[in-house]
Amino acid sequence: MKQSVIPQLRVTDAKRSLAFYSEALGFVVDWEHQFEAGLPLFLQISRHNQTLFLTEHSGDCEVGAAVFFWVESSDACYAEFISRGVIPSTPISTTSYGTREFVVTDPDGNRLRFATDLEPNGPDAVEPDMHA
Repeated sequence: MKQSVIPQLRVTDAKRSLAFYSEALGFVVDWEHQFEAGLPLFLQISRHNQTLFLTEHSGDCEVGAAVFFWVESSDACYAEFISRGVIPSTPISTTSYGTREFVVTDPDGNRLRFATDLEPNGPDAVEPDMHA
């Protein structure tokens, strides 16, 4: 199944942001669009079947957004990012609401939270129908 929502993040320098997302976080460019040289760039990137749009277009959205990523293992993701030289904004920790997570901030101040659900009946679990 395709991802049903694709967050769009405003970036002020696509080359700088692309270096961060690809080299530091391991995203790959799926495609990019630019009407002509010198105009703002719009691109789609993905990592482990999770997709983002990055846009230099000032009217699309504002910098400073936040995106929440469910990942299979936040500890493995954290270790991967550290090995690539990323300095997380918050260290990995276990929350009171049953996740293990950390935050990375991109060069424009967009916050990316990577989390693993530690509870067997977390948000992805299907609750039994007690009225059936």
